[in-house]
Amino acid sequence: MALQPYIRKAHYYETDQMGIIHHSNYLRWFEEARVDLMDQVGFGYKRMEEEGLASPVLEFTCTYQSMVRFGDTVRIWAVIKAFTGAKMVVGYRVEDLETGELRTVGESKHCFVDRNGKPVSVKRVNPQVFALFRQYVCEE
Repeated sequence: MALQPYIRKAHYYETDQMGIIHHSNYLRWFEEARVDLMDQVGFGYKRMEEEGLASPVLEFTCTYQSMVRFGDTVRIWAVIKAFTGAKMVVGYRVEDLETGELRTVGESKHCFVDRNGKPVSVKRVNPQVFALFRQYVCEE
């Protein structure tokens, strides 16, 4: 299945005094896109939690290329850049929906833990899910 981008319209409350989207909102946008990505892959956060797993963020990076303003609509491409079963890296590319202009790039790094917060390997605890994720890795 081909993954689809997450489409997001910039809201007024997300702007700063200069009328551009405040940098702190990109973390939220990336999370929204990642949740959508996981649903598309077939192992969304609801299912993950039902199976006793969580995937906390270990690290987050964001590089701003150009500004997003109130009313702009962006396309956020989220891809799994790396997946070992114990860790995952998700990459993000934010583009203006109308012009295709690059706005922002970033990535988040995650691990997998059980209900007690103990690190686990998805490969060991759920080989089917491990195989599912491996299908969607887009290594650069």
